[in-house]
Amino acid sequence: MDDLFKSTTSRRAFLRGSAAAVAGSVAGAAAANEPDPLITELQDWASYTGAGVDETPYGLPISFESHVVRRNVEWLTASPISSINFTPIHALDGTITPQGCAFERHHSGAIELRKEDYRLMINGLVDTPLVFTYDDIERFPRENHVYFCECAANTGMEWAGAQLNGVQFTHGMIHNMEYTGVPLRTLLREAGADVTPDKWVYVEGADASSNGRSIPMEKALDDVLVAFKANGEALRMEHGYPVRLVVPGWEGNMWVKWLRRIEVVDRAVESREETSKYTDVYEDGTARKWTWVMDAKSVITSPSPQMPIKHGTGQLVISGLAWSGHGQITRVDVSKDGGITWETARLGKQGDTKALTRFYLDTLWDGVPMLLQARAMDETGYVQPTKEQLRQQRGENAVYHNNCIQTWYVSAEGIAENVEVS
Repeated sequence: MDDLFKSTTSRRAFLRGSAAAVAGSVAGAAAANEPDPLITELQDWASYTGAGVDETPYGLPISFESHVVRRNVEWLTASPISSINFTPIHALDGTITPQGCAFERHHSGAIELRKEDYRLMINGLVDTPLVFTYDDIERFPRENHVYFCECAANTGMEWAGAQLNGVQFTHGMIHNMEYTGVPLRTLLREAGADVTPDKWVYVEGADASSNGRSIPMEKALDDVLVAFKANGEALRMEHGYPVRLVVPGWEGNMWVKWLRRIEVVDRAVESREETSKYTDVYEDGTARKWTWVMDAKSVITSPSPQMPIKHGTGQLVISGLAWSGHGQITRVDVSKDGGITWETARLGKQGDTKALTRFYLDTLWDGVPMLLQARAMDETGYVQPTKEQLRQQRGENAVYHNNCIQTWYVSAEGIAENVEVS
């Protein structure tokens, strides 16, 4: 109740302060009495005709936004062929990620595969092994869902301390798109698959790495999609065109691209990507295995190292993203003092479960340095942990599944930096 009262009180104060600031700025502009040439003079863009409707058959971002692109970290991997780049989440708002900005992760490079050459085989413990063409898959009843896809290694560099100075690099192995596809259970039933609870499906991609993962039958029958569209259009090459798997709430490595085979098996295959990779090694050398679900997590995207405060003191919108593989986000708190005190943020429009949620804290900034943090809670009651709490459970050998609270130090000049508080 105290927190609610504090939030309500600060909100009222913010509204009063905003009204006064607006009144003051309007009065100041009138008092200056200096004409703005951008208003009073005819500008070039209003002096001649612009681009025609057929100038760009497929629309592209305007040149002024050319900095909003995926970026990689060259020293992170030996080659860009088996590597990753990062979504510019600092420069986006809302929740939907444009396909052209959505991060890429490849094990042997992105491949070009024509729809006409596409085949999907279902075999193993089935009544009738089947091979589907792309056209076959499009004939089945389809669904549309918005889901986040997060690489298990997202924020992985931060286990040992503050490393990469930019939210794009600390948290940018994530995207959130509307996928169109056929439920996997539909195709399994078409083949007469053995869907008893103790069975698994092994899914495999068509690229040179033959990336494959085992999925428990319970999940396969739940919400897994065989997807062929994203954000209303065909998948991009780097996102698995023409067909990929969508495994809501679970680590991105299981979202197999260029899906070529689904085998029903009686036990997990124990492939490379689920034994030597995508497991978390404890201090004693044992591995934490089958850690599929991405736990509740959040991060402030603005202000952040790539999004400094440029307007000085006064009204400030603190914004960020929250997500959980267990379901919907129910609350996000924001701290300006490194976790000593917290304010409850305003959540944006809620979409599908297991999708990104945008949050905002509308506040006033007086120029005092801040230690900004966000803390997410999901519908199961799970609360996002601190980095220290995670280390106490898992040590510092881990690479994957780091969902710790992130801290940005914001200086009096509005510059943000990646730091760690204890």
